[in-house]
Amino acid sequence: MGNTAHDAGKTAVIALGGNALMRKDVKFASFEEQRRVVEQSARQIAEIMDQGWRVAITHGNGPQVGNLLLISHMAHEENREMPEIPLDAANANTQGSLGYLIAQAVRNASTDNGERREIAAVVTQVVVDPRDPAFYNPTKFVGPAYGIEEANELSIRLGWKMKEDRGRGWRRVVASPKPLDIVEIATINKLMNQGVSVVTVGGGGIPVVREGKHLKGIAAVIDKDRASALLATNLGVQLLAMITQVSNVYLDFSKPLQRTVEKMRVDEARGYLDKGQFPQGSMGPKIEAAISFLKNGGSEVLITSPENITEGFRGRKGTRIVS
Repeated sequence: MGNTAHDAGKTAVIALGGNALMRKDVKFASFEEQRRVVEQSARQIAEIMDQGWRVAITHGNGPQVGNLLLISHMAHEENREMPEIPLDAANANTQGSLGYLIAQAVRNASTDNGERREIAAVVTQVVVDPRDPAFYNPTKFVGPAYGIEEANELSIRLGWKMKEDRGRGWRRVVASPKPLDIVEIATINKLMNQGVSVVTVGGGGIPVVREGKHLKGIAAVIDKDRASALLATNLGVQLLAMITQVSNVYLDFSKPLQRTVEKMRVDEARGYLDKGQFPQGSMGPKIEAAISFLKNGGSEVLITSPENITEGFRGRKGTRIVS
C-alpha cells in the first residue's frame, strides 16, 4: 500500500476492549465514569508514545451503541414524531463521542508528561458485503443485559433478536459482517506518516455498502478485533495490541488445569483455536484477528489487560503471538 506508517519508527495498532472504556460491573455508565476508566489506559498510551511509538487506537462500542438505541427508542415511545436513530448512525454517534474522549485523555496525559503529542480522532467507515451471511444470523451483542421475561417482551414489542450472553443475561444481537475495506485508510496513513497518532475504526467502523460509486450505511456492527487486524495490515504496523479483560491468554480457561500462555507461534494459535480452546464469545475473535494480521505480514500481536499496556509493550506482561 505505497507509503505506509511502517516506514518510520515503531508503529502499533492498540485495540481497546470494552473494559478499557467502562467497568464490566456497570450496566449504564455515565460519561464521567467512562472518562475515569479511559484516563487510566490513556496514561499508559501516552507513556508508550513518549517511548517513540506512533499508534492508531481502535475501540469497542457495544454497550454505548446499545444504550443509545435504547434512549432513542424510549424517546420515540414517548413521542412518535421523534424518529429513531438507525444503527449505522448510532455507530457514528458513539464513534464520535468515544473518539473525543480517548483523544482528549491521551492528549492530556502526554501534556502531563511534559510532551505535546498530536492525536486526532477520525470518524471511519468500513465497507461490508450486503450479501454477507452474517445478515441472516445475527451474533453481535449490543446494549445491556436483561432477564428472560424482559428480553421476551422486548423481542415481541420491538422485533429485536435476543440471545443469551453467558453469565450476564439476555442481550440484543445484530449482524456482524466481515470488514472488507477501510474508506478513510489513505487519510489515516497520511496522519500517521506526519507523526500524528489516530483514534480510528471505533466500534469496528461505521458499516457501509457500495452502491455503484456511492457508499450507504447498513444496519450492522462490525467486530472491533477483525477491523483492527484489517487496519493494522493496511497500515503495515509492527505490532497489534489487543487490550481485554484478562492479563494473558489461557489454555483450559477457568478449568482446574488452567495455564498461562506467555508466547505462541501463529500455527500453535491456529491449532488451539481448532481444538476449541478459544470460544467465540470470548477469546476466539481476538485469536482469529491475531492470526489474520500475522498471516498478512504482521510481526507480532500482544494480548493483555488495560493495567498492563506499558509493561506489555516492554515485553514483560501479557501474551505474545508471533509469526
